Amino acid sequence: MTWSLDDISWSRFTPAAIDAGTVRLVKAAALVEANADDYVAYLLNVFHDDPAFQDAARQWGAEENQHGQALGRWAETADPSFDFEDALRRFRQLYRPDVATARSIRGSQAGELISRCVVECGTSSLYSALRDASAEPVLRQICHRIAGDEFRHYQLFRTHLQRYPRPPLWTRVRIAAGRVLETTDDELASAWHAANAGDAPYDRRACARAYERHAVVHYRQGHVVRMVAMIAKAIELNPQARPTRWLQRFAWWLLQHRRVDPQVLQA
Repeated sequence: MTWSLDDISWSRFTPAAIDAGTVRLVKAAALVEANADDYVAYLLNVFHDDPAFQDAARQWGAEENQHGQALGRWAETADPSFDFEDALRRFRQLYRPDVATARSIRGSQAGELISRCVVECGTSSLYSALRDASAEPVLRQICHRIAGDEFRHYQLFRTHLQRYPRPPLWTRVRIAAGRVLETTDDELASAWHAANAGDAPYDRRACARAYERHAVVHYRQGHVVRMVAMIAKAIELNPQARPTRWLQRFAWWLLQHRRVDPQVLQA
């Protein structure tokens, strides 16, 4: 661990600097981060013949769980009616990944590591964006710590990826693109529902869209450019090459067209 919850300046919490939309997003993000144990079990199965990576996966999982605890504590401070442990229980009832498989759903161990790199690109950019957009000092501190961890995790998975034979370029691109598209899957939607929907029926599409809308409003162009460059490196594309620059412009254009007025998000 590079930090602990005791390193966070909780006494600096400033209620006047929070907004309802950010609190909703942090509640859901806390649940996703705190659910790392299932993914550790899955990775230990997939990499059953790689003790070095198994040790790294266990450490990764411990740090992810700490992210969830930090975000959950902040969310409970911002909204005393929020019960992090109860929301986490409801989330796990809605969403449990298949951890019993001994083979990566990405087709190979290298494919799994590419997928993990993409996830860390997304989380590093999200917490960087949330840090830069928030005026609340404790949340800024937490997100700064988490963003740094997620970037180290990206480097960790990318380093281990170099030890494995890589699939062809097209396969690497397909795996990365597929993982990006999975941001609309049940995990984020279930987390949003468990954190914010109360007793309302679960609507996967509406919850996925709500999570997305509350996340993208925080991004600036630099966050998107950096995220795409990191993904390009993971699949061994030149981050300075023309195709990568095209993807960066397209990603920024797409995000701008999916933004919602922040005032709407507070309703």
